[in-house]
Amino acid sequence: MKLRNVAIIAHVDHGKTTLVDQMLRQAGVFRANEVVQERVMDSNPLERERGITILSKNTAVRWGDAKFNIVDTPGHRDFGGEVERILRMVDGVLILVDAAEGPMPQTRFVTRKALELDLVPVVVINKVDRPDARPLEVHDEVLDLFIELEATDDQLDAAFLYASGRDGWASLGPEARSGDLGPMFETILASVPAPAADPDGPFQMLASTLDYSSYVGRIAIGRIERGRVRRGQGVALLPLGEPGLVKDGAGGEGIDGRVTKLYGFDGLSRVEIEEASAGDIVALAGLEGVEIGQTLTDPGRRERLRGIAVEEPTLAVDFRVNDGPFAGKAGKYVTTRQLRERLYREIRSNVSLGVEDTEQPDTFAVSGRGELHLTILMETMRREGYEFTVSRPRVILKEGPEGEILEPYEKAVIEVPQEMVGVVMEKMGSRRAEVLDMRPTDAGPVRLDFRIPARGLFGYRSEFLTDTRGEGQLHHGFLEYGPRAGSLQNRSRGALVADREGVSVAFAIFNLQARGVMFVAPGEAVYSGMIVGESARPGDMEINICKEKKLTNIRAAAADESIRLEPPLEITLELALEFINDDELIEVTPDAIRLRKRQLDPTGRKKAMRQAAALAREA
Repeated sequence: MKLRNVAIIAHVDHGKTTLVDQMLRQAGVFRANEVVQERVMDSNPLERERGITILSKNTAVRWGDAKFNIVDTPGHRDFGGEVERILRMVDGVLILVDAAEGPMPQTRFVTRKALELDLVPVVVINKVDRPDARPLEVHDEVLDLFIELEATDDQLDAAFLYASGRDGWASLGPEARSGDLGPMFETILASVPAPAADPDGPFQMLASTLDYSSYVGRIAIGRIERGRVRRGQGVALLPLGEPGLVKDGAGGEGIDGRVTKLYGFDGLSRVEIEEASAGDIVALAGLEGVEIGQTLTDPGRRERLRGIAVEEPTLAVDFRVNDGPFAGKAGKYVTTRQLRERLYREIRSNVSLGVEDTEQPDTFAVSGRGELHLTILMETMRREGYEFTVSRPRVILKEGPEGEILEPYEKAVIEVPQEMVGVVMEKMGSRRAEVLDMRPTDAGPVRLDFRIPARGLFGYRSEFLTDTRGEGQLHHGFLEYGPRAGSLQNRSRGALVADREGVSVAFAIFNLQARGVMFVAPGEAVYSGMIVGESARPGDMEINICKEKKLTNIRAAAADESIRLEPPLEITLELALEFINDDELIEVTPDAIRLRKRQLDPTGRKKAMRQAAALAREA
């Protein structure tokens, strides 16, 4: 049987998971009368809620006499580590590009990684049935991107397909508007080589991803690079290190184990098999201590493969034990030991995440690729019953070759209507952004490309949506490290801070509405130092949100009893990370997300402010 291993990579919302749905349907994975939900590969609850792919997933389809192992990957740049580690399992990539938007920041990132690994690209220009599609221009833009990324001559000769993943057809030319995915399968067979592996050599496999089963324990997933593996076979697990033969007595012989379960992929199912050979993607159990990037080999020839290298994180926050007045009321796991164990367990499978201990025993520095990467971790832990606080994000600085300080820069791509270009240019200019390109699109909006410090985008997304009345689109991705851009303006408005513990009252909220936007509704528990709203003016304001209407023996008019409240702003983790300043924290519990001051005591806050002002004057 012919075998091909292919990953599907693209920018977010360019149609990867929808295309995989159609590939599964047309390959006969589902019955004719079977009811199948959309984006069936997005099985994680957070993925279905947010409509994005977070974790890479394997599936396999059969087309004629060929088997295709397909890996669906995330499209958001924050989860680029998922893409980087699975590219070692495949021999080719399907690069999806939107026929209207063209190559976007994440397209550039994942394409660069694929070309560096010398993988064979097949470009699919998707959504050619869009009214504003421009497939021929996008074809040229993709080739320009390949040239910019220094692709080889063979990669520049990549096959191009034109498709509609939603309707399930692909063609070799942009004129077609119907058909099936047959041309895509045939192009993959013709362009992507079969796995170059030796089935008769000693067994060797790299663990590219992990899974867990309460029945069989930890499961390693990867491609067999050499030889065969059978259920019950003895294997050696080598520690991370330099590639090559491991010498006896060098301390890196690893541990020996036995394959208790061996699985192959068939459609959406993981099926037990007795044997697998070189080139196939399999999952095996029996080695409890296996980690991503480790090599599994034949005990008779302990040869280590090159590990998985991922780019370093660019953003960091502090996770702290919750020390607020409501600590322990909702969470199941609230101690330092439990928080530390959970964070260090996460980095076993989340290879682009970093965790470090700090000088404070109850604080841990957690670094990731972006705000979404970190908020997904926070939301996952919150749903598991953890309770903690989080600081404001900060960029990770580097030292240049001449001792200068470097900070991460990102490429931001913005599409806005013509009349809103001015306000976007003004706001981006104040955040130290440089204009790289500006051009109109066929659909009417103007596309703006910026180079901007990563910290310049903190808190801008919600401001951007307000400025563009929800009509703008903002995408950004890591570009490079560059010289530090200087100071940037923090949040221009202050916070409304509760001055006592109690329960919020509608009467108090009604009288405070003119002061700003409220974050809490009547009847919610609050405490001194908790941020309950955003002030309309600069500077923080302490308020009594628990004040009740005094009762008298005078009969009130009916109109006086009517109180109309504006609905409170719902706080999400993304909004909270954008909102808080350095002296504020996010309190994350299973039943609530609250904002609070780092120093809850108002007297202590005033003292800290005076000390900070004195230090600023001395500097």
